[in-house]
This record gives sequence, structure tokens and C-alpha cells, in this order.
Amino acid sequence: MSFNQFWIILRARYKLVLAALLITVLTVFAISLSLPKTYKATNTLVLNYKGTDPLTGQAPPAQVMDNYMATQVNIVESENAAMKVVAALKMDQQASEKQQFEAETGGKGDIRNWLAKRLLRGLDVTPVRDSSVLNIAYTSTDPVLAATVANAFAAQYQALVVQLTVAPLQQASGFFTQQLKTLQANLEAAQRKLSKYQQNKGIVSVDSRLDVETARLNDLSNQLVTAQGQAMEAGSRQRMAQGSSANESPDVAGNPLIQNLKINLGNAESKFSEISQRLDKNHPQYQAAKAEVDQLRAELNRQIRITSSSVGNNARILQQHEGEIRAALAAQKNKVLTLNRARDDMAVLNKEVENAQLAYQAAAQRYSQVQLQGQSTQSDVAVLNPATVPTSPAGPKILFYTMASVVLGAMLGLGLALLAEMLDRRVRSADDLIQLLHVPVLGEIGWGIAQHQRVGLLPTPFIHRLFSS
Repeated sequence: MSFNQFWIILRARYKLVLAALLITVLTVFAISLSLPKTYKATNTLVLNYKGTDPLTGQAPPAQVMDNYMATQVNIVESENAAMKVVAALKMDQQASEKQQFEAETGGKGDIRNWLAKRLLRGLDVTPVRDSSVLNIAYTSTDPVLAATVANAFAAQYQALVVQLTVAPLQQASGFFTQQLKTLQANLEAAQRKLSKYQQNKGIVSVDSRLDVETARLNDLSNQLVTAQGQAMEAGSRQRMAQGSSANESPDVAGNPLIQNLKINLGNAESKFSEISQRLDKNHPQYQAAKAEVDQLRAELNRQIRITSSSVGNNARILQQHEGEIRAALAAQKNKVLTLNRARDDMAVLNKEVENAQLAYQAAAQRYSQVQLQGQSTQSDVAVLNPATVPTSPAGPKILFYTMASVVLGAMLGLGLALLAEMLDRRVRSADDLIQLLHVPVLGEIGWGIAQHQRVGLLPTPFIHRLFSS
């Protein structure tokens, strides 16, 4: 269908279009006038969200913050909030509400649920875009009731937000209470384990004792080096004193008694040599001189043996002293190693005590924060503008409804005109002949009849009969 055909149809059916338009506008206008006046009161809230996780204390991710306003809208529009409003306004105790409940439901169900659902039908919660402002509007035929219910929803929403915030904190407080008991038990067990280990090992301070024992170990090491040198020197003196060259030994040669004996022996030998040249061996002087020489030589040999024996004893004593120092050094090494192991074990035990103490302190600190927050009654929601009693009605919007009815009536009239044309198709132009009969049009003849008859007085069946004859 071309625009020209559509325009011709509208010109032919304009009465039907106007009738539909007029009936629609009058009907909507009459209905708008018959509707009761409604009043809308709005309470404006400001939301300051700073929520944190009750267990970790960390801020939620960004996607949770983005959905915060939508969540708050759902909370205000929840049946729980509406039930609190019903309880706060004591609407379930009003006789008129009870009568209406009995009339509509026959007394079946809970009147509070019924009132809550009815309140939610007049509630409109809209967040302001790109801000933390939330508008709570309520529409009612009573302006005072509209303002009262809007303010009641705002107040109960604030209380519900506090309840929803405090409830998980109280649960977290109970969780931290149990955890603190466990952590305290772990800390006490670690401290008892450390104390028992110190008592068993007899350790007061590992580091100070280790320093003393290490100093003693170093001292024994120095003593061992000195004793080894002395023992080696004593061994050399012993071998020299006990060998064939014992007289050359410094210990033997340096002995004053041996030196005196050697001098006396030399004098006696000189005297004996002189006497042996003058007297015979049987002479008493000769024998006396010889006896003196033998006695001095025997005494000298005895003193050399005694001195050699004393050198050997000294060497053995020094070797034994070296062995004792070596044994003491080995024992001291074992003691130092034992103290090192004890220090390592105590370091592990001290670390366990420290970790248990840190865990307990962190849990105790977080428990204090959660407990304080759980006892708080402050809300993150503040009233920016409370709802006031509206002085002018918000509905019905007669002008808006009328304009909408014009558009609706025009569309309805156009639809009726097209429907009527489809049910009673008429030839109104040359294009209609081409589409209906599929024959070319050679020309058009003006009949000179009235203008309203030119738009199509010949019905389609008559055209068919005309061309068939």
C-alpha cells in the first residue's frame, strides 16, 4: 500500500478515525476525573557506606561497592522492612484495617503480611544516579499517611541496616571468643613446653652460659697447645737423659749436685793418679784414694740415674696433663655442642611461643574491634530531607493521561480505519484497479459528481461485474 492509497483511505474513513479518537479521549478524561486524588511524600536519605569484613577487617571488592545501592533498594522494598513499618505504626491494631482485612480475605492469613504487601504497592524507592542519595517515596490518598509511611520506611530502614550490620559482627564476636580460648591454650602450652625444657636442661640463659662455656673451651684449647709443647719438650729431655749420652743432657749437666760430684770426682781421680804413681796398689793410701774415686763415681752415676728418672717422671706428668687437658677439651666441646643444640631447640620453642603470642594478640585486638562495632547502634544512613505532608496532589495526572489518550485514540482510529477498509474493500484510485484486476489503466474520466463521491462509491464486486460483462 502506497502513501497515496493510505491517505485516500484516511480521507474516506475520517469519521471513524475521529469517532475513535473522541471516544478514547473522553473515556480517559472521564476516568481520570473519577479517580481519587493521590499524594506523594518523599524522604531523602544519604548513605555513607564503609563496610568491612567482620573477620578480616578488609574492604570489600569494587564490584560489591557497585551493587551496594541496588542492594539497599531491595532492603527498603523487602517485606521485612514493611512488616517493621506495620509494627511501628500499629496498623494491625486499627479497627478500619481489621475490617478491610476481614472483607478482602475473610480473615485468612496474617494481617501483618497483608498490610505489608499493601504498603509495598504504594512504595517507590529510587537511587539518585552517580550519588549516595536514596529517595523513599510513598503514594496514598491521604497526604498525612503518605508522609507518615515514608518517614516510617526511612526509620525502619535505618534500624534494619543497623541490625544487618550488627548481626554478623555479633556472630564474628562469638567466633573470636572461641578462637581466643584456643589461641590462649596454645600459648600456655608453648610456654609450659619451653619452661619444662629449661628445667630439664637446667638452663637459665642459654646465650650467657654458651658464652662462658665457649670462653672455657678457648682457654682449654690454649692450655692444650701449651701442654703439647711442654710434653714434647719433656719427651725430648727424657730421651736425651735416658740414652747413652745422658751426661750431655742439660737436665743432668745443669744439676748442681752432679756438678759438685764431677768436680769432687775429678779431684779424687787426680789425687788417685798421683798416689798410684808413688805407691803400690796394696798401700793403704792407694786403696783409700781408689775407694774414694769409686765411691764418688758410684754416687755420680746414682745421681745421674736419679736426675734421668726425674726427667722421665716430669715428661710422663706433662703427657698425663696433656691427656687430661685433651679429655677436658673434648668434654667441653661436647658441652658447647649440647648448648648449641639446646639453643637451637630453645630458639624453636621461643619461636613457637612468639608466634602463639602474636596470633593471640592479633585475635584479641580484632575481637575488641568487632565487639565494639557489634555494640554500636549508629547507622551509615542519615536523613537528608524528611518527608513532609504534601499540599498538592501528585495524581491523577489528567493532562498527561489526556495527551496519552490522544495518541492512543489516533492509533486506535487508524487501526479501525484500516480494518474497515480490509473488510469492505473499495476502488478509490487507479492504483487500486491495477492491484485488483492486474490491467493497465488508459485514463481517468471526471464524472462531475460530488467531491465526497469521487473518493470511491463503486464497491469492488460492482467493478468485477462491469469488466466481466
